[in-house]
Amino acid sequence: MASNTKAMSVTYTQLAKMIDHSLLHPTMTDSEIVAGLEIAKKYNVATVCIKPYSIPMAKKILAGSDVLICAVIGFPHGNSTTEIKVIEADAAAKAGGQEIDMVINIGKALGEDWDYVSKEIQLINEAVTKRNAILKVIFENDYLQDEHIIKLCQICTFLSVAFVKTSTGYGFVKNANGLYSYKGATIPHLKLMREHCGPSVQIKAAGGVRTLDELLIIRSLGVTRVGATATIAIMEEATARGITDTPTEVILKSADHLQSGY
Repeated sequence: MASNTKAMSVTYTQLAKMIDHSLLHPTMTDSEIVAGLEIAKKYNVATVCIKPYSIPMAKKILAGSDVLICAVIGFPHGNSTTEIKVIEADAAAKAGGQEIDMVINIGKALGEDWDYVSKEIQLINEAVTKRNAILKVIFENDYLQDEHIIKLCQICTFLSVAFVKTSTGYGFVKNANGLYSYKGATIPHLKLMREHCGPSVQIKAAGGVRTLDELLIIRSLGVTRVGATATIAIMEEATARGITDTPTEVILKSADHLQSGY
């Protein structure tokens, strides 16, 4: 990809509003979540992506800001029953989650039980939108082949979901040698998702986007949101490179990490 010869015009706020600041690690304490919420507020990102029990804390700290609350459900493996996922989604939206990120039933997708997968997404989307929230559908691409990703894009387009999302950040694949690997968002998968989703469905990249250059590259592909833990590094690099709220031209550099997935 000859991305190092391309340029784009962006503002600081446009970049900040691409970020869902992720506070999802299972070991995070309340004090660490509070610190993360303050980071999200400081950099005025799009949302803070949290576990549902953190919603009351997030509402308190983010009050007065325009940082939205995004809660995850069926996270990270998507294996709860549809009934429980619907209840969880409804409860999260009722509690104040303005965006809901759900994990599909990955085994059902791999088994090509598309009626099950489609019905589950439909029911969760209905529960969420009734609460005036929006749904992002997490595929966990590391486990899937291209044909599964394409079918999921078609389903989500048909159901008019707001976003499709590459990964949870926690979907480690066991290799033949017993070791685990994880790619997360990759350029080939992002291109595939953009190609096979309708224009009204937005794309969220998650897992592996850690630098400003990587954020810029995926923006150039039509990706509008990214799940990130490296918010400080990304936004401080934007400041260091002179990006302000006046449109600034920046050069797109290569993103070998996202090309290969490693």
